[in-house]
Amino acid sequence: MKIQQKHVIESIFNALQYISYYHSPDFIQAMAKAYEKETHDTAKNAIAQILINSKMAALGKRPLCQDTGIVNVFVEVGMDVTWEAELSLDEMINEGVRQAFTFDKNPLRASIVKDPLFSRENTKDNTPAVIHSKVVKGDQLNFIVAAKGCGSENKAKFAILNPSASVADWVLDMIPTMGAGWCPPGIIGIGVGGTAEKAMLMAKESLLDPIDITDIAQKTNPTNLEKLRLELLEKINNLGIGAQGLGGLTTVLDVKIKDYPTHAASQAVAMIPNCAATRHLHFSMDGSGVAKLPTVDMSIYPQLEMDYSKYKHVDLNALTREQMNDWKIGDTLLLTGTIITGRDAAHARLKKMLDNGEGLPKGVDFDNKFIYYVGPVDAVGDEIIGPAGPTTATRMDRYTDMMLDNTNILGMIGKAERGEKTAKSIKKHKSSYLIAVGGAAYLISKSIKKAEKIAFADMGMEAIYEFEVENMPVTVAVDSQGKNIHDIFQTIQNLK
Repeated sequence: MKIQQKHVIESIFNALQYISYYHSPDFIQAMAKAYEKETHDTAKNAIAQILINSKMAALGKRPLCQDTGIVNVFVEVGMDVTWEAELSLDEMINEGVRQAFTFDKNPLRASIVKDPLFSRENTKDNTPAVIHSKVVKGDQLNFIVAAKGCGSENKAKFAILNPSASVADWVLDMIPTMGAGWCPPGIIGIGVGGTAEKAMLMAKESLLDPIDITDIAQKTNPTNLEKLRLELLEKINNLGIGAQGLGGLTTVLDVKIKDYPTHAASQAVAMIPNCAATRHLHFSMDGSGVAKLPTVDMSIYPQLEMDYSKYKHVDLNALTREQMNDWKIGDTLLLTGTIITGRDAAHARLKKMLDNGEGLPKGVDFDNKFIYYVGPVDAVGDEIIGPAGPTTATRMDRYTDMMLDNTNILGMIGKAERGEKTAKSIKKHKSSYLIAVGGAAYLISKSIKKAEKIAFADMGMEAIYEFEVENMPVTVAVDSQGKNIHDIFQTIQNLK
């Protein structure tokens, strides 16, 4: 039978929609186990939010995370495949991506920019995908479709080690330098051998295998690679980084390793993490029609609800710096009131305006408010806003002094750690930095009761919004005295 163009396009469309709101069962089960054994309250709360968000997204068929990712497609083309198509395979895949990201019932956030060195203009439909294809025996197409968020993608590591060097030691040195921006707990993928690009590709491919570390641990005669996986899992989790970098027992759910023959004088090693919004799907096509995707068993989700009993209620519209002095790192808060959003591109444009003496855009008032680092998904139906989880705050460190000096903001909301210089600046201004849970975007969006785009509408998801929030859950990460909940990363490095 011939593979039809329309069936490839529809299968890619279906797969991307599917993974935008469904975690794979192995991930849910691994996270549920991590939740059950976690003893650290703040980390346990973060894992609970991720699991609750996952179930909400599955039921609502809306994205798990506002960063709906750069699309990665791995496809094996059988040598005996015949086609009924006018487009190339890459063109078919990209048409499926285009349709999936612009689908009116569940639009996905367009994050891809062309001309990356200069204009960085958004392509509006998240194309093109990154496609890897190879020809194999047989008469089928075998696909792996993944959507990789940049919070984790940006933490990729690579090195050429001496052949005698320890890969395990290198991995353990690198993990703390990744911070919490990759939204742990997740999976670590490692590629060893081949050449530079082969090692990186293997690391990416390894992330797409099922979570099976529990089965490996029960084997009576594990291979050397399996022994290394078990060793790294234990040692990484013993670092105490934990969920969202908040400490605790589980930083990684699994460690994956692929290797390949290499030059005798070389040892290429690459490492890429997958975040708490792990998204990938495997399917095949044999010419009989659109690929059939797995049915979802909702019973795999643990019965969890948000426990707000230990949260402090905060009225943002009446908050003062004196009141913030009572906050301590690790405190969990429920925010109600007005917040203003802004990400990388918005900060860059604000800087240009301030440097030119233009002042802030008309209608943008940061005075005595928090800025939320977020690029939300567009709303559908009666939604106020689509999934709206935090982006990595570390990228905004370069703008923190500018914002604190020129806008009188009370503080910032994001995810992951802030640098030492930024923590000192927060202390100087008696400000604070709060974190929302990366991987809980749909849950967070339900606390947003009003959303208005107030500046830079031409920048798409980078536009500035004014949100009215009610009981938005956050954790104090840097308090007004400059104490930093994520200092564990610096501590680990100092111990080495």
